[in-house]
Amino acid sequence: MKKLCVAAGGVLFSSLVMAQNPLSVHVLNLENGLPSSHVKVTLEEQKNGKWVKISEASTNEQGRITALFPENKNFDTAMYKVTFKTGDWFKQHQQKTFFPEVPVIFEVDGSVKHYHIPLLLSPYGYSTYRGN
Repeated sequence: MKKLCVAAGGVLFSSLVMAQNPLSVHVLNLENGLPSSHVKVTLEEQKNGKWVKISEASTNEQGRITALFPENKNFDTAMYKVTFKTGDWFKQHQQKTFFPEVPVIFEVDGSVKHYHIPLLLSPYGYSTYRGN
């Protein structure tokens, strides 16, 4: 019972953090259906036609980064790029990949308060979409 309460509390806390931070990501391995932990991810903002790195993190054991956007920065209307460093992850798992990085460029228009970007990953393909 204690383990169940701790697990439920962790899920609730994770949901609260995601709701507060405007950007989260999730990486799932399509080969086995499991989360991809320890994938490095960078976040960049486009300023004057150039990409400026504003954050970097790695996915947790559930394949998630629940708070990728910097806490001390406004989530302005802009173009952003999330880059998943998939080549490093596959190398750590002794696998080859055709995609050493997966860049996802998206536009924030201010219409929603939270953006979630899932990445479904395999060595020779990937899929991504705007989640919630």
